[in-house]
Amino acid sequence: MLNGILNIYKERGYTSFDVVASLRKILGQKKIGHTGTLDPDAEGVLVICLGKATKVVDLITDKDKTYEAGLLLGTVTDTLDITGNVLEESSDIPDEEAVRSAICSFTGEIEQIPPMYSAIRMNGKHLYELAREGKEVERKSRKVNIHGIDVLKVDLPHASFRVECSKGTYIRTLCDDIGKKLGCGACMESLKRTRVGEFTLDSALKLSEVKEFFEKGSLGDYIKTIDFLFQKYNKAVFSPNAQKMADNGNALPVDCVICDKVSSCSKASCGRFFRIYDSSGVFYGIYKYDAEHSCFKLVKFFKET
Repeated sequence: MLNGILNIYKERGYTSFDVVASLRKILGQKKIGHTGTLDPDAEGVLVICLGKATKVVDLITDKDKTYEAGLLLGTVTDTLDITGNVLEESSDIPDEEAVRSAICSFTGEIEQIPPMYSAIRMNGKHLYELAREGKEVERKSRKVNIHGIDVLKVDLPHASFRVECSKGTYIRTLCDDIGKKLGCGACMESLKRTRVGEFTLDSALKLSEVKEFFEKGSLGDYIKTIDFLFQKYNKAVFSPNAQKMADNGNALPVDCVICDKVSSCSKASCGRFFRIYDSSGVFYGIYKYDAEHSCFKLVKFFKET
């Protein structure tokens, strides 16, 4: 079974589940999970976790993301994107300067109401299932953070922008809100996710490439190890006499651990997280240093068994 993280370029026409199903067939393993849904008409980075790496799905889902979005002004749809039924149309579109200003005004912490066509569950059903039944339910607004927006192009009634944002941000909702602010309405015309945390578009593989590399036996060159996600934490190595304790998930005494870049694990390190390995370089997991008890306590175990 393959274990690790694979950066996939999801092409248009595929659902995120389609990608997972295709990978299960290509790789011949069931334990595969994706880290954030992309609509069928959207494209771009879809981070996939294989085997033991499915333990970190939530960690990757929580990471900031970057998108490039196309905006169609003067058109409002029921899905908030170009695929939906048109509800309103307007030819009274503000000028380029006003459009640029409106787009750039959506920065910082903002409130968003999730769209009905979304995967959020309510009363046991996905919102998109209720929407397809012609039902609309009240949704609570959520706070999201827009770290930055850059306008890429304005060619009225079209515009495009790049947005860096926190988890839970709906770009379709952002497009709709921009249209409301301009008074002419708008919907999302296209969407490309170019970054999820450390994973970027330039290193993403299409499914056809995954199949090719897997058959050639070189796919491992493109799979990131689980500890790739934790490079911000200092590295530590436990000595062979702590092997049994580590295998059983027990706390590791401080005198059995050598900390990289830390001369000694003192009280100043209390509460810090460490990547801990055995002496042969096998990644065991994330540990937290407890100065009071002079030991490293296991937070999350990743060693392959």
